[in-house]
Amino acid sequence: MDNSLPPADELVLVDRELAQLDTRRSQLLARRAWLLQVLYAPAAPARAATARPRPPVADSTPRSAQNVLLTLGGTLLTIAAVAFTLVSWGSMGIGGRAAVLSLVTSAALVAPVALLRRSLVSTAESVAALGLVLMVLDAYALHRVALPETDGLGYTAVAAAVLAGAWAAYGSALSRLRSPLPAAVVAGQLPLPLGVLAAGGGPTAFAWAALVTAAADGALVLWTRPASVRITAATGAVVLGGWALLTGGWLSLTSPWSGAPLLLAGAAVTLYVAWRTPTLSVAGAAIAGLTAVTALGGLLRGSVPAEWTVPAYVLCGLALASVWRVGAVGSGTAPAAGEAGAGRPTPTDAAAGPDGARAAGVRLPAGVRLGLAGAGAGVAALGAAWALPPVAAGLLGPVARTTEVWSGEHAGRALASYPATAVLVLAVAAAVLAALPRLWARCAALVLVWALLTALPVSLDLPYAATLSLQLLTSAAALACAVRPGPLTRGLRPAEAPGAPVGGPGPANPPGAIGPGAPWVSWAPERPGRQPSAVEPGTALGWSAYAAGLASVLSAIALALDVRGATFTALGVVLGLLTGVAVLGGGARRVVAACGAVLTATGLVFAAAAVGGFEDHWTALALLLVPAATAALGSRAPRPVALAVEITGGAVGLLALGIAVSRPAFLALALALGGVIAAATAVRPERRRFASWTAAALFLLATWVRLAVWDVTTPEAYTLPVTVPALVVGFLRRRRDPEASSWTAYGPGLAATLLPSLFAAWMDPEWARPLALGVVALTVTLLGARFRLQALLVLGGTVLVLDGLHELAPYVVQVVGALPRWLPPALAGLLLLAVGATYEQRLRDARRLRDRVARMR
Repeated sequence: MDNSLPPADELVLVDRELAQLDTRRSQLLARRAWLLQVLYAPAAPARAATARPRPPVADSTPRSAQNVLLTLGGTLLTIAAVAFTLVSWGSMGIGGRAAVLSLVTSAALVAPVALLRRSLVSTAESVAALGLVLMVLDAYALHRVALPETDGLGYTAVAAAVLAGAWAAYGSALSRLRSPLPAAVVAGQLPLPLGVLAAGGGPTAFAWAALVTAAADGALVLWTRPASVRITAATGAVVLGGWALLTGGWLSLTSPWSGAPLLLAGAAVTLYVAWRTPTLSVAGAAIAGLTAVTALGGLLRGSVPAEWTVPAYVLCGLALASVWRVGAVGSGTAPAAGEAGAGRPTPTDAAAGPDGARAAGVRLPAGVRLGLAGAGAGVAALGAAWALPPVAAGLLGPVARTTEVWSGEHAGRALASYPATAVLVLAVAAAVLAALPRLWARCAALVLVWALLTALPVSLDLPYAATLSLQLLTSAAALACAVRPGPLTRGLRPAEAPGAPVGGPGPANPPGAIGPGAPWVSWAPERPGRQPSAVEPGTALGWSAYAAGLASVLSAIALALDVRGATFTALGVVLGLLTGVAVLGGGARRVVAACGAVLTATGLVFAAAAVGGFEDHWTALALLLVPAATAALGSRAPRPVALAVEITGGAVGLLALGIAVSRPAFLALALALGGVIAAATAVRPERRRFASWTAAALFLLATWVRLAVWDVTTPEAYTLPVTVPALVVGFLRRRRDPEASSWTAYGPGLAATLLPSLFAAWMDPEWARPLALGVVALTVTLLGARFRLQALLVLGGTVLVLDGLHELAPYVVQVVGALPRWLPPALAGLLLLAVGATYEQRLRDARRLRDRVARMR
């Protein structure tokens, strides 16, 4: 490009070359489009020509349609065979009958052989099913014709056994058929039970027959391969085995020595199946454990008094639960859990079979041990639940009061005839749980010990004084454990973050350390790989003890209301206990205890007022001692405790005001005293704002109530005590913040007096109140205009105008009445004409006035 050209010529040259470039680009793009059309256009028609229309989607596959047709065909043939046997059988001779039976049955059983050779499996399955049905019909026909005198149950048992054997042989010979073997299993469920019934056996014999059959089904489940056979056998084992175990349970109640062998045999069979089947190990072992406990408990029940029945079952359950430790530790040379490193196999583990059991030891698979331990623990839990009614009676009995307060009479105890061995069950369960180094077990043991102490008065029928003393001691012990739960956490693993290894990475646990290497860890089940709990043991145990202690406190106070001296003693002890928890405890327990101490002090005030014979209004004044004390204590207590204590004291103060409502004079005094307490609290910086407003409201209410007592009806007496402080506060705020609005600073105070006074002036026929109100309104208006305060100008001017209209209204009425009737409309018309003629000027004046007022504060 020639740069020597003038700029105008060079610009023309540049534009010409750019236009040529655009033209060339358009040509290249057109060429490219043509080339693409040439390359790819023939492929699309070729694909379109070779593409074939897709056939419609079939509603069913050929295999499913074939199965439906074969099933319908086999069903129709079966119906025809049944109809022939029941209807046409009697019209043929013995030879014809035998020929038809043998021919049809043989053909139905032989035909599947040829069909299987041609790979027609579904057809062979349908024909074979027909042959099985024909064999049942043959057996029925044989009984009707050849053996009519034979007992029906006995013949059915024998026929079922023969059919089961024949079908099993037939299914084994033709292994590709799926129906003969399950049919053989179904037929095998009948021989023994029906044979026992045919021989006249009773329920016990029938249960034994069912158990033996169920054991055979269990063997099929363990030692056969076809899934259909195993499922059918498992179903039969569940039905017949369940019937046998239910019968054994019923016999353990009516005839323990007859039911125990049956139950123990059932337990052995179930346990063996659970041992050999890992997927059923937990459930099977649990059923076996419950069955064994039922058997042994039934034997013990017959040899002990009635009140010892449940403890006997509980002892059996606890003995069964101990299998967890026995099976985990093993015997002989088997090392304990702490002697082998975590995750390292031991020599005895190497000798274990594929199901996890040792070849020559007593170590049980984990699932079996868990099921047995769970069954024993479940029985013990049911026993503990049986022992809970005395606990509920001891805890809730005093609350359901049927006597007057301080009557000296005591309500009769519920469940007085409940077995006293309930406390023994609670004690044994608590001792066992306390030995487990698990947090949940330790918490449960703590609750059971509290339940034991609560149930003792009911179970042992203790006298009133002993019962109250025991409840107070229980409360003290529980609250002490809530404050210092350290001794209860001994032997427990501390809470760790999820995923953190016990004892740090790698190092082995030292002797006596808390961790998986401790030998006593195997006392309680724990899933492998389970993360330690994130809850601190002290926190969980502390809250458990705290909840139990509060429940005992409430029950003790309710019980103490029977006697006057007991009430003061119980309330004093409880006040000391809760105060101790509030001082020595921590967290939310400390706050709750502090609030409880305030309520207990309130109860003491009520009790003292009742002893002194105070009337309600004097009692209300006495109750104000509680919020006064909480306000004094709140200045020294930590913030969460102080706030909760003061709120509780405020609630007690509201209760006192409610009691004093019946005597307005004392209500005014109570409001004033409450204002003094709030004003004293307002000295504290963190309570200043809320307490100061509360004090002002209480003083104002006290003033109003006192004025009402004095029969003062002048509204200014009620409004000026609000207006004067409000105006003072507004003035101080405007000095501190000159930008503050006059409506915020002075509006509420002025409106509190001017508006009620205006309403009273309109209702007052005299002249003194309107005159005084007009003077005050004029003063407020002038002050607003002088200091450019919008609130004063608007409120004062509005009140002044309305007050003036009130004064002029009678004269206006008189003048209007004296004028001719046509004159007011005429004057109104002239006014409208004048305003219309000067509308623009009046509008400008109104806008100017609005802007001036808006510029005011």
